Formats: sequence, C-alpha cells, structure tokens
Amino acid sequence: MSLIPAFEIGLWNAWLFMGVFLLQWLAVMLAGGRVYQRTGHPPDMQRSKSERRTALATTLTWVVATIYSIFLPLQLGTSWFYIGLGVFLAGLTILIGATLNFATAPPYKPITTGFYRYSRHPMYLAMLLIYIGTSLASASWLFFLLAIAAVVLLQPEARLEERYCLKRYGKAYREYLKKTPRWVGVLKS
Repeated sequence: MSLIPAFEIGLWNAWLFMGVFLLQWLAVMLAGGRVYQRTGHPPDMQRSKSERRTALATTLTWVVATIYSIFLPLQLGTSWFYIGLGVFLAGLTILIGATLNFATAPPYKPITTGFYRYSRHPMYLAMLLIYIGTSLASASWLFFLLAIAAVVLLQPEARLEERYCLKRYGKAYREYLKKTPRWVGVLKS
C-alpha cells in the first residue's frame, strides 16, 4: 500500500467494485414499492435527530467512497488485487443472496431465511466485505479508512433497524434475536 493515494481516472479502477451498490439500488427500485419501503426507509420508522445525522454521515461516506473509487486504480496482477478480488466476490455473493432473500420475503413477518439465518444484517456484512475487498484490490489505505468509517456508522443503523423490527414483528422477531447473531462469527447480543 502506498502512503500517498493514487488519483487517476481509468477503466480498470475501483468503481468496477463499488458499482455493485448502484446496481443493487436499481434492482430494489425495479422490484417495486413494497420492497423499497422495507429497505431502511419504511414510512413508519421513527428516527431521532442523532440517528438522522448518523444516516446522513453513512450516506456521505458511501458517496465519498464511490467518488474516490472512480479515481482509484486497481492494482491488477498483484497479490493485493487477487486477495481483494476474493474478498469482494465473497461480499458480492452475500449481497446478491441477501437482496434476493429480502425481496422475496413476505412483508408481514421478519426475514429469517437464507443469509438472514446466519446474520441479522447480511447486507451490512456484504458492504463491509465489498469495501475491504476494494481497498485491498486497489491497495489503498485511504479506502480502508472509509471502510472502517462505514462499519462504525452502520452500528447505530443496525440497532435502529432491530428496534423497528421488534416493534413491527414482536414475538417473532424476539425469537429471531435469540437465535441469530447480529454479525456472523460474533456471539448473539
């Protein structure tokens, strides 16, 4: 990894990895209003002022990372690239699977199948892997810092979503909380 980040526009830049989030967003939009409303933007989800600020900071982190990825060359042919590509592909697999689980789940009960059997927030886990894979494939410590910032900012969002699901789904979600860890490999909370 270089101490001074590279900035050059190119076809083989990190935007190829970060573009999956735009494609996921487009897929959710095309899936219809029912699916979109369940994504972190349900009309009945109440956010405090600090939660709205955290959500804004999370979005800004993603925007900065995405813009930076346009100027961040991938380190093709290096060990960094191949390790990063593997981590990215693991994240992409989880993102696609979790998005499909989410889109096909009935709206009247919590999502507990597929990747949601192993983590209460598989899409956030996928996001982390995609960010880390991108930082490795581009050998960018600056992008890695953005990944860490995103993880820190997603913690309150995860708690907010769990609070919302408890209110919406009640006992069914409480049982799910007992069985499923927030993050894969981390003890249940």
